[in-house]
Amino acid sequence: MIFISFSRRRRWQWCIVLAVLLVSSGLLTGSAGAEERTQPIKIGVLTESWGPTPNTVGLRDGLLELGYRENDQCVIGVRFTQGDLTVLPAAARDLVQYGVDLIFAGYDDSAKAAQMATTRIPIVFTAGTDPVGLGLIQSFARPGGNVTGVTGLYLELSPKRLEVFHEIVPGLKRVLFLYDAADAAAVAEAKVYRDAAHRLGMVLVEKPVRTEAEAQATLAQTSKGEVDGILVPNRISLNIPGFILEMSSQRAIPTMCEVSFFVERGALASYGPELHEMGRQAARLVDKILKGANPAEIPVEVNTKVEFAINLKVAKALGLTIAPEVLYRADRIIR
Repeated sequence: MIFISFSRRRRWQWCIVLAVLLVSSGLLTGSAGAEERTQPIKIGVLTESWGPTPNTVGLRDGLLELGYRENDQCVIGVRFTQGDLTVLPAAARDLVQYGVDLIFAGYDDSAKAAQMATTRIPIVFTAGTDPVGLGLIQSFARPGGNVTGVTGLYLELSPKRLEVFHEIVPGLKRVLFLYDAADAAAVAEAKVYRDAAHRLGMVLVEKPVRTEAEAQATLAQTSKGEVDGILVPNRISLNIPGFILEMSSQRAIPTMCEVSFFVERGALASYGPELHEMGRQAARLVDKILKGANPAEIPVEVNTKVEFAINLKVAKALGLTIAPEVLYRADRIIR
């Protein structure tokens, strides 16, 4: 059983996952002498995922590490849309109407939806691609507007990810990459993988799709003899990662992801940014804003922590023996 619900039912849920005491006065006012707030500070998490993500858990842990105490003046609530990007704008507007004091956007699309929903409420993102190219910020040093955050090295690590995949599966020659054709970031990712596969003497079997039904049909027609492995896109639009994990487990096809979140749920391996650390970094930015700093003047940070994870239970089910030197390099091994 994988973590994703394949139901089309939308679960937008406001749930308290953290209550913390804000120890300084004048929060969100920029005034150190302001009276202490009597109402809880509300941090709204907006994500296109299926509930609280590792980024969100990292945010919570980061705030606790900064000395905040639970069960008093601040709450974190999560709005999630189960991979449905079309309803993100409405979910963002819901948070604004609810009266949140700060929005934490877990990924690129949620950050953009939050930006479209408000120019007043501070937004902290953990975006995976190019925040300048997306129009989220003006520059890394001076973001401008009401947005700042943490970005990861997803695209930059793609060539190495494919190389690691080949080390884990020595016979890897033909690799499937199924992605949303309407997603510019996924299209860019496909190009990087295409170039990397060429350099490694491999074939990238590209399958751009435009609907969930098309994604499912494409995977249904994919056999183990046609491809040796599958690259799981970081983007969760069209529920593609969920469909891949479901199909690959049924047909015993190795999968490589960008984050360990999927490895915990049935993928063979991952190589990419450590999402929990991104959330912890974002907590520091949230802390600055809550103490009166202007998001426009808080530089965007880059998460350089890389995590390599392997699921040995999946490897055993696939009949794979991972070389000792590869296991030695792994940051996480799920047994």
